[in-house]
Amino acid sequence: MKIPLSSVQDAGVAIRTMRKRAGIRIDDFALTAGVSKQFMTDLENGKPSVQMGMVLSLLQRLNIRASLDLPETAIDTFRSESRKVDSRRAKKVASKSLDTDVHLKERSATGESSND
Repeated sequence: MKIPLSSVQDAGVAIRTMRKRAGIRIDDFALTAGVSKQFMTDLENGKPSVQMGMVLSLLQRLNIRASLDLPETAIDTFRSESRKVDSRRAKKVASKSLDTDVHLKERSATGESSND
């Protein structure tokens, strides 16, 4: 059944439903999901400040698909903006990699070891 996802509470109730159906205690699920029991409690109770990335990760672990229903007129703009974000992230990763390489070369040149 498709339900609208319009709040953290909607996601939390869906996660609680699937967790309980599977017979998994909240602390056990939190442990296997790599989050704190407090985070799980906050999420299942609809606390609006929970981290979106963690919520989406938990939904995926429970095989719950979430989607956005954009109007057809927005699809081209969405794709364009998505490419821009991907490009910025790729540049940021490349820059960090370059910074790390330069730092390692500088350390090597001065005789420092990675254990210092």
